[in-house]
Amino acid sequence: MAAGERLLSEAKFLTVAEVAAVMRVSKMTVYRLVHAGHLPAIRVGRSFRVPEQAVHEYLRQSFVGVESA
Repeated sequence: MAAGERLLSEAKFLTVAEVAAVMRVSKMTVYRLVHAGHLPAIRVGRSFRVPEQAVHEYLRQSFVGVESA
């Protein structure tokens, strides 16, 4: 196991509604991100669960900074 990886049993999974609340977007936007492969998720029955760390990583990578001129 890599140094930065956590055990699967320690991972916290969020529902689509919880991810939408964290990202301040609609649930449909989260579903689109999952189906497009931009946000990893697992399927539990008919619903998706997204690792909390994946949400934070997606937001970190998507952040657009302002460069000083």
